[in-house]
Amino acid sequence: MLPEFYEINLKRELGRAEYLLLKILINLLQSIKTVSLEALATGLPIPILFESRRKKIQRFLSLNYINVEEIWFPIIKSWLEIYFPLNQIVYLVIDRTNWGCINLLMISVVWDKMSIPIYFELLDKLGSSNFDEQETVFKKVLPIFNNYKPVVLGDREFCSIKLANWLTEQKVYFCLRIKRDAFI
Repeated sequence: MLPEFYEINLKRELGRAEYLLLKILINLLQSIKTVSLEALATGLPIPILFESRRKKIQRFLSLNYINVEEIWFPIIKSWLEIYFPLNQIVYLVIDRTNWGCINLLMISVVWDKMSIPIYFELLDKLGSSNFDEQETVFKKVLPIFNNYKPVVLGDREFCSIKLANWLTEQKVYFCLRIKRDAFI
């Protein structure tokens, strides 16, 4: 169900009960194909009341060590070690998207003609991101790629001189699309 390097990292980061609950929840998500607390609580195969199952899932999801940096980043590091030789160029894509009133700033890794999300920030506004928000996201993600040569790819939203200078200071290559009327 999960690749071995996922299992190794998850067992290391979670207690036995949390690890088993996570595996059950992943299995449930794959079978019911719905991301809803009530649907998960209904399908959770534990012989307790519905409300107790719902609260159990809520408590699990609110654990302070269940977060991107503690759980997902070690998995990404293991995945990089498996699929990317050290010092290889790794393409990182920065993008922002709106889903209704949800505004996400995301960084992904390009691998095998796919973009795999590594990190995102929910922006508390609609519209484009600014340099401070972009820098915040990169400061969390770039340490994962210390043993690689990251190249940042971005569309016209990310063509700021501040971002280009900051990426240069970080020794990160970049290819940022510029607006049609820009002169270099």
